[in-house]
Amino acid sequence: MSDRLGFVLSKIVSLEEAKRLVAMYHLKQEKVVFTNGCFDILHLGHVTYLAKTAELGNRLIVGINSDASVKALNKAPNRPINDEKAREQVIASLGFVDLVVLFEDDTPINLIKELMPDVLVKGGDYDANEQNPSSKKYIVGSDVIRQNGGELVTIDLVDGFSTTSIIQKSKEG
Repeated sequence: MSDRLGFVLSKIVSLEEAKRLVAMYHLKQEKVVFTNGCFDILHLGHVTYLAKTAELGNRLIVGINSDASVKALNKAPNRPINDEKAREQVIASLGFVDLVVLFEDDTPINLIKELMPDVLVKGGDYDANEQNPSSKKYIVGSDVIRQNGGELVTIDLVDGFSTTSIIQKSKEG
């Protein structure tokens, strides 16, 4: 294995390893930023979103939905297109991503509670001020982050880029 591929793979960690590293980052007074998603087919919208997310702190941790978790979201019968190992590796290959952690649950709430990031980020289709957990705009974990003095941030999505639209275009093409 090349050193560069080894470096990419070293960013993919277990929850226990992520917790250890987050504790170390906090000891160094580094600001930890967390976001999550399926990141099924990496596109310009994802890269822009993740780059802007990384700018909000010193360390970026990305939670990736497991294959079972993606299926539970009912995105489409054929999703995910890329399996969890492929999606982890693609996201870990981005220079501004520090850690990638896979999660099996329907939501990243347990990951957020365990890692306790300083900043929780979601796309502009969410609302940082939404308090109702049954709202589609509610950010899972926002209550935990608020209670611990953390920040909630939403980042505008890039128009015209979504995995769903890419899949649709490929069917038409």
